[in-house]
Amino acid sequence: MTHALTLSSEMMTTLNTRGLPVAALLAVKFAVCVTKWATRRNTRRALKQLQPWQLRDVGLTRDEALTEASRVFWKA
Repeated sequence: MTHALTLSSEMMTTLNTRGLPVAALLAVKFAVCVTKWATRRNTRRALKQLQPWQLRDVGLTRDEALTEASRVFWKA
């Protein structure tokens, strides 16, 4: 599983102060948002596939895992 790069507000401020055009800044923000969504979706899909012993390792019950896995990708 890959991990997404998350731009902090500090990084976004740095990007903005370099005189980035508004459209470019919006494109970066959109890309960060879509990447977060894709990561959540993939993580939640993987959570559904975990075996009982793996769920115990991460401290979740099957019900907790299924509840989290059923959440929509745009909700944290």
